[in-house]
Amino acid sequence: MASYQPIPDSPDAPTDPLMPRDDHQLKVESRPGDIPAFYAALTSALVLLITTWTIILTNDPKSLTWFSFHPTLNSLALLSFTYGVLTLQPTSQPKTKAAGLQRHQTAMLIGLTSILLGTSAMVYYKGSHGAPHFTTWHGTFGILTLSWLVFQSALGALSVWFGGAAFGGANKAKLVWKYHRLSGYILLLLLLTTIHLGGAWSDWVSAHSEHAVRIAAYTIGPLVILASLYSRIRPSKMKFTFF
Repeated sequence: MASYQPIPDSPDAPTDPLMPRDDHQLKVESRPGDIPAFYAALTSALVLLITTWTIILTNDPKSLTWFSFHPTLNSLALLSFTYGVLTLQPTSQPKTKAAGLQRHQTAMLIGLTSILLGTSAMVYYKGSHGAPHFTTWHGTFGILTLSWLVFQSALGALSVWFGGAAFGGANKAKLVWKYHRLSGYILLLLLLTTIHLGGAWSDWVSAHSEHAVRIAAYTIGPLVILASLYSRIRPSKMKFTFF
């Protein structure tokens, strides 16, 4: 991963990471409700992952061949993406922004790798059986989500790697951040919808799990994740005129 130095919030802000910082002056950044929302989102994503892996592992995963990698890796991707968003909320100071961004990049890289591998496994599995692709809403939403996710990841990486050189330097790259954030929150809704369609309504999951389990993990869970992450949004970070 490329090295990153935080882009200063103002021309006078220090950029040398070796310069002393007044760590004891860091302000509390969380608002009432932020911490419960953090744990609610992370717990819901973890429950979804455990539920998915349990369903696969208790239904002869060897016989499922490449299919088994699709739900397992994609549920891991969701957990990584959820943490990646949470860890950057609600940072607002140079030191916490830099630390949060490093964790964000690591989590997103793990998530992107997982979802690419998980989706590739499903594409290969269907291809090996001569089955048509994108015949369900889950598949349609899935390919749309993945395409958007690749673009979103590239936009985010280019805006911070190598001092934002891809956008003409740090100051111009910083202008991209608010669009990256807004795009990410919209993408989150699309991702959770895709997971809901696959987990709560697909024929295979319906035949191999209880209805109550599917409702809890793939309907209530995504709603909790979405509500929790959205409740922690700081509109002031994006500074759009309609906010």
